[in-house]
Amino acid sequence: MNDKDIDIIVKKLKDAKQQKSEFVGLMDSFNDPYLVLIACILSLRTNDRTTYPATLRMLKLGKTPKDFASCDEEKLAKAIYPVGFYANKAKQIIQLSKEIVEKHRGKVPDTIEELVKFNGVGRKTANLVVARGFNKPAICVDVHVHRIFNRMGYVKTKNPEETEFALRAKLPKKYWIDINTLIVTHGQNVCKPQKPKCSECPIEKYCDKLI
Repeated sequence: MNDKDIDIIVKKLKDAKQQKSEFVGLMDSFNDPYLVLIACILSLRTNDRTTYPATLRMLKLGKTPKDFASCDEEKLAKAIYPVGFYANKAKQIIQLSKEIVEKHRGKVPDTIEELVKFNGVGRKTANLVVARGFNKPAICVDVHVHRIFNRMGYVKTKNPEETEFALRAKLPKKYWIDINTLIVTHGQNVCKPQKPKCSECPIEKYCDKLI
């Protein structure tokens, strides 16, 4: 693809108004960085169909760091089952909630550098919290974003972290906050890992179809 086509591509994806998964829609509705953080932790290595109801069950137990800092680990694990590594995630959420309460006065840090200091929080999660939770420019790169930007030929990278930094260098900053939702939704509906629906793709003419 021609790098200059990125404005057209983003507009066409927005205009296509593809159906978001319930979980993506829920994440977009959060205005609280803490909720973005703990929901993102649940989503790791788990599909959206499983993560969505698990997140709703989790939110019945609490919605603040203080709530989960004192939450019973077994009760939380039962609520979020069957997300991947549910027992570990329950322990992780309780521990980081305690750290937020004790070390950050109950407030989630607003920088990637501080967020990745929490056990189990990587750059993908940190970027999503900054972008969705704080509405600050950050690029959350998951498997969909990594695959599709490489498939289109906009970047040539080997893993999501390389893709993040490649996009930081060339993707206009005005798109950083929304690009994850747009590309994830496109990846779930059309540009799938196997058998992408190229005949239905609104940006097919701009794609190099490299992978």
